[in-house]
Amino acid sequence: MQMKTAGVIGGGAWGTALAQVVARAGLSVTLQARETEVVDSIRRDRVNAAFLPGIELDPAIRATTDMADLADCDLVLAVPPAQHLRGTLEAFRPHFRAGTPMILCSKGIERGTLKLMTDVLAETLPEATPAVLSGPSFAGEVARGLPTAVTLAVADADLGEALMARLSPPGFRLYLTDDLIGAEAGGALKNVLAIACGIVEGRQLGRSAHAALITRGFAEMTRLCVALGGRSETVAGLCGLGDLVLTCSSPQSRNMSLGLALGEGQTVEQALAGKRSVAEGYQSAPAVRDLGRKLGLDMPIAYGVASLLAGEATVDQVIGSLLSRPLRAETDG
Repeated sequence: MQMKTAGVIGGGAWGTALAQVVARAGLSVTLQARETEVVDSIRRDRVNAAFLPGIELDPAIRATTDMADLADCDLVLAVPPAQHLRGTLEAFRPHFRAGTPMILCSKGIERGTLKLMTDVLAETLPEATPAVLSGPSFAGEVARGLPTAVTLAVADADLGEALMARLSPPGFRLYLTDDLIGAEAGGALKNVLAIACGIVEGRQLGRSAHAALITRGFAEMTRLCVALGGRSETVAGLCGLGDLVLTCSSPQSRNMSLGLALGEGQTVEQALAGKRSVAEGYQSAPAVRDLGRKLGLDMPIAYGVASLLAGEATVDQVIGSLLSRPLRAETDG
């Protein structure tokens, strides 16, 4: 199939950064944003001043508010917040061509349905060819062209090879897998775990506690992946462990910065006040807890974060609960 044009749905920081990547790869890019101010800013100044200020965008990026402008694109990247993916895809349905590759770049589990993003895509655009893009990547760094490596999950090997070759400009490396569930599981949980790591930093519990939380959080991620039908080696790669390490290690992460504020004593409402982009972990934590319990999984860190965000427990109560758990062998089974 030809790949000369691409559409990106979602004009936030990550959607804009991915539009920049695709343009650098040599494709003509149409970036659809809900906000007219974003479109006006890109058209006028070649900058997304609202969500990615200070970074000049490639001239090959065309901004629009109209999803119909993406109708003839050879492939589409969907980058809305996870909890808005269903509504976004339903709005795009009248303009979608059957068989077009749809690369899902949203991370999370849908609240209420407890569905992965590929499940949402299958229900809203069943004629789409699904792919998942996930891995350690801060939007600002990616948009500036700093070295980045991520996972591209595609079931069809030939399509995967074609996408990998076409969407890998210098400095942006794609590693291929056919395990879409594994690629999604890592992204769904890492944001929740990043909130926990921020709390560790905010409470000044030390680097040892931080390292322990990442490691035990990764064990929870692996349990979730395997229970959903993914492969443990997938989350041991860029889309799981790699993404977890990044988002748990820098206040550039909205999720870690939320946890940092909570650890320093702010309420959830205070920590979220004035934020234009709400941390995905805050949105996904209830769904992660509901899904984990439905599957009968032991995920104490994720459950603790969900309880804290729901106002069911304090920071100190969650920390105390984790530290008082019965001693056990480190590995499952």
